[in-house]
Amino acid sequence: MSEAEKPENIPESAGKETGISNGGNPSKNKEDLDLAAVYVSDAQYNRNIFFDTTPQAVRLYLLYNHWVPQVLLYVFILVDLCLAVFEEPAVIPLPIWATMLMELLCLLVFTLRLVHYAKVIPRDKFWKDPKDICIIITLLLTLIDMIIYGALKATGYYGVRWSRVLRPLLLVNVTEGRQLRRAFRSIRNALPQIFYVFLLFMFSVLVFSLMALKLFGKRNLTTIDGRPYFTNYLEIIFDLYVLVTTANSPDVMMPAYNASSFFAVFFILYILINTYIFMSVFLAVVYNNYKKYLKEEVRQLVRAKRHKMVRAFAVLQERKEEGAEPVVPQASWNQLVRLVQPDIRNAHRELLWSVSDDQNQGSIGKVAFVQLADLLNIQVITLKSRPHPLQTLYPTLYLSTPSRLLCRLVQHRVFVVIYDVIILVNAVFIGLDEEDPVISNLEWVFLVLYLLEILLKLYAFEPRAFFSRHNFWNWFDTIIVISALIATIINAAMESSGGYTSRQILDIVFILRILRLIRVVDSIKRFRIIINTLIKIGPTILTFGQLIIVFYYIFAMVGMELFKGRIEFIEANSSNPQRDWCGNALLQGSDFARLKYCKNNFNSVVSSFILLVELTVVNQWHDILLETDSGFAAVTHPAARIFFILFHIGVVIIIINIFVAFVLEAFFMEYTVEKSDLQTSLEKKIDELQLGVAQEQLEETLMDAKDNNPGAGQSATRKPLMFKIASNRYRTVDGLLQHMFEADLSPDDFIDDHDPDAPSNMNFSNPTFSSV
Repeated sequence: MSEAEKPENIPESAGKETGISNGGNPSKNKEDLDLAAVYVSDAQYNRNIFFDTTPQAVRLYLLYNHWVPQVLLYVFILVDLCLAVFEEPAVIPLPIWATMLMELLCLLVFTLRLVHYAKVIPRDKFWKDPKDICIIITLLLTLIDMIIYGALKATGYYGVRWSRVLRPLLLVNVTEGRQLRRAFRSIRNALPQIFYVFLLFMFSVLVFSLMALKLFGKRNLTTIDGRPYFTNYLEIIFDLYVLVTTANSPDVMMPAYNASSFFAVFFILYILINTYIFMSVFLAVVYNNYKKYLKEEVRQLVRAKRHKMVRAFAVLQERKEEGAEPVVPQASWNQLVRLVQPDIRNAHRELLWSVSDDQNQGSIGKVAFVQLADLLNIQVITLKSRPHPLQTLYPTLYLSTPSRLLCRLVQHRVFVVIYDVIILVNAVFIGLDEEDPVISNLEWVFLVLYLLEILLKLYAFEPRAFFSRHNFWNWFDTIIVISALIATIINAAMESSGGYTSRQILDIVFILRILRLIRVVDSIKRFRIIINTLIKIGPTILTFGQLIIVFYYIFAMVGMELFKGRIEFIEANSSNPQRDWCGNALLQGSDFARLKYCKNNFNSVVSSFILLVELTVVNQWHDILLETDSGFAAVTHPAARIFFILFHIGVVIIIINIFVAFVLEAFFMEYTVEKSDLQTSLEKKIDELQLGVAQEQLEETLMDAKDNNPGAGQSATRKPLMFKIASNRYRTVDGLLQHMFEADLSPDDFIDDHDPDAPSNMNFSNPTFSSV
């Protein structure tokens, strides 16, 4: 943990008694509430920054954490990364002065953000924070590189933009990149153990390579293209390393196998030992060590969260009488929650208070108060029972027996099944020839049926509830159907006017038709559970996605400097004869040119990323890219293999293995583990107050709520306000990590060493709410 991210001490004056009346308790002014709100907000979003607690610094800190500057920061980081699209070698070439000017603007924004951060935390902490030093060095090196590169280009000399590989470091080291930094720290700490396993694996490859040289080197065997087979030790090491990925199987084995079936035993043993056993052990060791250090990171995260909440409690605490336990009264708690979450409904806030103050004492102690951050992170759906607009305008008609019967039919399960069958029948016709007039006319029938479904639902359900932000499928259906209708009308109009049909419009129509099939997934409960689970772990997947993008970007920048212009893609309709060997005579007759892989090059950041994705898949990567007479090794030097092998080790063996194992564990945890104690306590309170939404009215769907408003005939029996916990989804990656390792964190992990008022035996768990 960096210096600026260590827990800070609260000012001595905060929370102390000042001799004011009201039971000896000091009055809580706006500055106290702002400071407490900052602590709670930091705990809620797992920010762990050592900030100055003076009123001016607190105001600057609130501005620093506002969503507007944070969004602007990420916009400029994205712009900075995307400059590679316009820089040489460019997808869309722009003048050097244009890209330089844009990069200078980005550097200015990053500098202003850093200066703002320096104003928030103490100066000595700022200069001891490694991430701040890293950002400063990155900005200075980038500026130096821009000056040198601009001068070289102005004088006509060749220049290299070496600082482009540093751009992803800004994404990692900004304050908001704490999840990414945590992932990098965990990988860095696990590298020593991973290194030993990798050495053992390479030792096995070297031993088998030596055996292969002795077994096949003197038998005068040749490959399919006539080259000597297994006569060069380094070539054997490379071929057997590739065999671990199965990319060259069974090609690498066939010359020996054709000579004698007995030799197949050698390759079978090699695959069993290195591919299935060693790679499985490697995966286990990689993730076990990564998980061990990640668990320690989460332990520090939870301790920091509890420390923040204890600081907030110290600011707001009062004593009802001399010698009594300190508490936070409801009035102060309400003001605090309004500051932390201004958009929270009054009813929702009262619900949270009733969970915290389970004994109706009008105040809460430290144990209940420290749960506020986790309590605010639970997503609660607040539903208002509103009458349908038609019921207000035409009550007699809308409440008539036929109208109520129609509403019941639309809300019935049979109605959903009927439309699922219609979607499946539509899927059969989508697969048929769309140029057939019968099929084309039937598509209009299906569109009318889908429009009718939407209109019937809008009639049966209150429109504002139907299109609430939680009703994903209602929005999905409406957007898909309306878009398909508009695209079909435009296509039909173009056909009738001039006999011309836009291929792009047809593609859009076909895609929209197919997307309607996704809705069937929501009707199958097991599918729905799996997809809900994937959505819950989505933020974690995005974090690892950022990690992979950082590696991709660095390797893409290095690859463009090493290999740009070596391989060219020439359009097939071009008369240039070099199109047959990718613009490089060294590739004449090679597999690379014969298979038309000329677009696999480093001539732009887009093609570089696509090529790196192909390398991640590792299918045919050796033949196409790395053979001495084919690919990049042929047009540069056999040492080019080192670049691609390093990419394979870093991304495929380490990052992808960690990603797969982490997703599996998170998936199984979310798929099987029940709700946390805090969520259970909240649900019990909702049921106790009889404010829960019936499950049959709110079946969990892809976004955990669908058709959750009552029918017209039910509005009279419903309470004006109802609640439901949205799901087990987490607002932050930290929430998922905390849930994953909750069972492994002992109460001793939550002792606050910085609280002078805390008794030595004051051990209580923070993530759960077992005390309620």
